[in-house]
Amino acid sequence: MIEKSENHFDWQRFLRRWQEEWVPDEDDAEELAEGGTTLADLALAAPPATEAEIAAAEERLGTRLPPSYRAFLRASNGWRLDEGSIYRLGAAHEIGWFGDPFDMTPAYQQGLTERSTEQEVLLAGMWRRALQLETDSDMSYALLDPGDTDEDGEWALYVYKGWSGEFPDRYPSFHAYMQRMYQDFHSARASLPGFVNDTTRALDADVERAREESLSGRWETARELLTEAERYGRPRAWGMLQQLAALAHGGGYHGGGGYYGFGELVDDPRYTGELVPVMAAAHLRDERPGASPRRFLLGTATDDGVTEAADAILAAVRDGSYRYAPDGAFGEAVAEAWKSARRGDTDAAWRLIRAALPSWSPPGPDLLAPVGLLGDPVLGPVVTRERGLELLATPRAGQDGAVPDPVPDLDPPGLCWLAEPMRWNAPHGSYRCLWVEDAEPEALPGLVGEDGGAGLTAAPSRPAGWFPYDVRQRDESAPWEDRAVVAVGRTASGWAFGFDTAPRPSEPGNFFVSPAAVASRGGRAVVLWARRGRDGVPAVFHLSVAERGEELYAYTLRGTDVERTGPVPAALDPEQVLHDVDDADRERRLLAAVQDEFGLSLPRHALAEGILPHLTTRSWNRAPREGESYAYVTVRLGR
Repeated sequence: MIEKSENHFDWQRFLRRWQEEWVPDEDDAEELAEGGTTLADLALAAPPATEAEIAAAEERLGTRLPPSYRAFLRASNGWRLDEGSIYRLGAAHEIGWFGDPFDMTPAYQQGLTERSTEQEVLLAGMWRRALQLETDSDMSYALLDPGDTDEDGEWALYVYKGWSGEFPDRYPSFHAYMQRMYQDFHSARASLPGFVNDTTRALDADVERAREESLSGRWETARELLTEAERYGRPRAWGMLQQLAALAHGGGYHGGGGYYGFGELVDDPRYTGELVPVMAAAHLRDERPGASPRRFLLGTATDDGVTEAADAILAAVRDGSYRYAPDGAFGEAVAEAWKSARRGDTDAAWRLIRAALPSWSPPGPDLLAPVGLLGDPVLGPVVTRERGLELLATPRAGQDGAVPDPVPDLDPPGLCWLAEPMRWNAPHGSYRCLWVEDAEPEALPGLVGEDGGAGLTAAPSRPAGWFPYDVRQRDESAPWEDRAVVAVGRTASGWAFGFDTAPRPSEPGNFFVSPAAVASRGGRAVVLWARRGRDGVPAVFHLSVAERGEELYAYTLRGTDVERTGPVPAALDPEQVLHDVDDADRERRLLAAVQDEFGLSLPRHALAEGILPHLTTRSWNRAPREGESYAYVTVRLGR
């Protein structure tokens, strides 16, 4: 809350208001109760310094004081601070040059390099030229630096906490420092009963205005208002601000920003289902495989009911069973969006959510948006940063406002995107997939699932930066076996698919048996397996097509050698598809031929985020026959 008069900061009004709003904190209240201190002793302000006193100080120091500090002295010749580690700012006759009594300059100068910033260079020289302002502190120093100035002649102010071992805090001017101290004073007393004044009333009105602005889609205006209110510790502001931050970062369950706490809003049962899942997802995102589970902290005191609900939500988010399920028409749209995303069509899922946003209604006045989407293991990754910003800019809860332009869809059509380099940080230059025509994903376990398998399972939760698929050989598998762990979904053209983005580092070999035939018992099935060689050239590219339990044709391309079975159509025959094609474009051309022949596709975003259900298939290798030999190597890495 900045006060100005005739284009200058009104120090008298600002300091008078601060003094009038002052109430004792716990320590001051204890001293007052003991009777050894009076309210007069705890006054913040001092009588103003005269121009003669300021001039005498400047003559003694040999410099003119910076404008905001000089104007402050004319309003109050010193000041008592009861927050932070600086307790009192001295009067004009008490200030003096710091002189670097602890010889800090060499230590800071040793750290300078040719890449050091201007600010780092200024800090290294600050200690010997700074003006010391404080007269009482907790081993801390308030230092004005005449070498670090701005266009208005203001000197930067550094607060160095000698006990902290940290770099000093920098403020661009004395005015900026005092403004922050005033905010800290308010923040420390915001929760005190009866701490109400013109400043708190104005800030609380801004918080309410921010709520209306946010619901109308003007979230950036809301963020500015809430940021200012939060600096003063106003209730509600932090929780609202964190909601905007969570959606603005996007990425949801598997990505995005850091940990989001929502302050006292978490303690309100109305918001548990919206806010706790986001916190749970962030908590799990920071875990590492093999590490002991960390305590799930809500960041505020909660009653037993909220704590129990939070523990249940964490368990559901951990095992992938949690579902965001709001009420009303928006909840119905979310349920349909979940089904679409669960099958891989995250673009359709987002369109459903976006269209329903105007119907969303908060369960309480302090919820600004359907933040709970970010905690859903399936829908969270749908809300990317761009989509989170689109959500924030869309009017909701019955509010009016301009509707933003839709962000572009994420998934490219077809299969050719598989040939792009550095696709979603896959650990191997290999992938394999099967498609079954006119089938539901739920049918794949009965067609190609391992005997006695669990069927479709939820995608495993994974920490940030970890790849979602486990490619280790399972202990119960025979060495020759090659059971694929595939992500399962359905294309828009009606093909169920199972995609293995990290097959074992092998290729279709002598024991390979394409699962296309067994998968095609009800119609057509297509199997594709590609493994890159050097410079991105496909070392192996296999295609097999079957219908009603019988393989129709197949080919395996190794370098320039082709092995065929059955009549491969000319549109798919690699010798014709790759005629006069550069090596760098071979994989793309082969994929384009397959996608055009069958109308196949794969959802890049859903696969990249690892949100699709999983299925462990039967082995893609047969057992060795009598007289056949094989070899394998097991490598175990230990500490």
